[in-house]
Amino acid sequence: MENNFIIFAGRANKILASIIVKKMGIEMGKHTLQLFSDGEFQPGYDENIRGKIVFIIQSTHQPSDNLMELLLMIDAAKRASAYKIVAIIPYFGFARQDRKDRPRVPIGAKLVSDLLQVAGASSIITMDLHADQISGFFNIPVDHLYASAVFVPKILEMQIEDLVICSPDLGGTKRANTYAKFLKVPMAVGYKDREKVNTVSKMEVIGQIEGKNVIILDDMIDTAGTLIKVVDIIMKKGAKSVRAFATHAVLSGSALEIIEKSALIEVFVTDSIPLKQTLNKITVLSIADLLAEVILRISYNKSIGSLFLAK
Repeated sequence: MENNFIIFAGRANKILASIIVKKMGIEMGKHTLQLFSDGEFQPGYDENIRGKIVFIIQSTHQPSDNLMELLLMIDAAKRASAYKIVAIIPYFGFARQDRKDRPRVPIGAKLVSDLLQVAGASSIITMDLHADQISGFFNIPVDHLYASAVFVPKILEMQIEDLVICSPDLGGTKRANTYAKFLKVPMAVGYKDREKVNTVSKMEVIGQIEGKNVIILDDMIDTAGTLIKVVDIIMKKGAKSVRAFATHAVLSGSALEIIEKSALIEVFVTDSIPLKQTLNKITVLSIADLLAEVILRISYNKSIGSLFLAK
């Protein structure tokens, strides 16, 4: 029987999308991207999508071009009479701008949500948003996925003794508490003050970590500055080892070099953002199986809640 859906991929996640369709035993939807000499681009679908559920896989890291490409693909699908348009955004850019934290600044995450809806998205699938409340910016359904579906099996497989789960900041406490409760291990929390964006002025870690093997959980690693400060404090407090699990490998600036020189034993990330460069300490855990299952369940109106840890 012919599928009622078609999967397309923007330039940001072509490798991830190709793994997903291979696992599902289907072909990737055909589309082209016309490039103009000034950098402008125009996507177009090369097959009939009328009456179909169209899934568009595109993260918005380094966000401007990737976001614009996603918006244009959504608009093109709407104008080609797709039945539903589901934007799969493994990494949701501008998510750190979820509130007005000082005068005369935008709420970027709200603006992006408005743009996606105006373009014609019927629903959104995303993963480990920087702030859960971003899903409330939308007036369309948002399926907020969690990397726990791939991280927890890996942690269990490692069979780490004297384990402590650590959140690098107060914002990640809920996430760390969910893991700690499921794994039945203690939790520690980092507290930080920032002088400016990407710069931490003061850091402390609360919790019993002496003689423990610590796993730091976060939604992303950007410059790695906060992560390494937490690692240094944890090691000074007498931990036996430190590992990190972070969903989105933004890894900007000198992050890779900083991680390589750090006391971290291992860093686990997902392929929500493709790595520009490999590193011995970094292991990529693919979310392809998870997304393939979510796509099938959504296409046939089945629940996806059982795939994740209870919050």
